[in-house]
Amino acid sequence: MVAEPTLSDLQKNVLDHAATEPPFTGKLIDNKGDGMYHCVRCGSVLFSSQTKFDSGSGWPSFSTSNTPDSVTLHEDDSLGVHRTEVRCAKCNGHLGHVFDDGPSQQGGKRYCINSCVLDFNHSK
Repeated sequence: MVAEPTLSDLQKNVLDHAATEPPFTGKLIDNKGDGMYHCVRCGSVLFSSQTKFDSGSGWPSFSTSNTPDSVTLHEDDSLGVHRTEVRCAKCNGHLGHVFDDGPSQQGGKRYCINSCVLDFNHSK
């Protein structure tokens, strides 16, 4: 049995309670490397650097998930606003939200993801 990684309080709050890290504070917001973004809890591949773009929102943004099965989408009417929540398909951890204001030439989606719940592995 593989032990679960040690997670910070912020990572636990985001993954388990749909908290949000403060904007422009995440370790991967300005990452421009080539590679893959993984779930910090279970290690699943979630997003490719090829789909990352600078949305100016304060969180890493992606135009699509790595595969259609990498994440699951859930209706979220909390805070009095209708949004679509993004969760890791493997461990069901909250990742962020997806919006319809992404680059039109890349499908129009903006997966706005909390940096603290992502690990990044450079391509070799």
